[in-house]
Amino acid sequence: MWQRWLNWAAVIMVGIFGLMWVGIVIYADQGSSLWMRLIQVLFGLTLMGWAVQKSFQMAGKP
Repeated sequence: MWQRWLNWAAVIMVGIFGLMWVGIVIYADQGSSLWMRLIQVLFGLTLMGWAVQKSFQMAGKP
């Protein structure tokens, strides 16, 4: 029971971290080059995509 709730909490935290990462890179990091910012946005989107995929997998389990 606890493990299921902790898994959901971990997935939510990874998704929120990915969203914050993208927001910080787009709006606050003006000193980096464009290609580095694009790679960091890709990293944040990958984290959010993983969280969405994992949440669909966990929602399908009984």
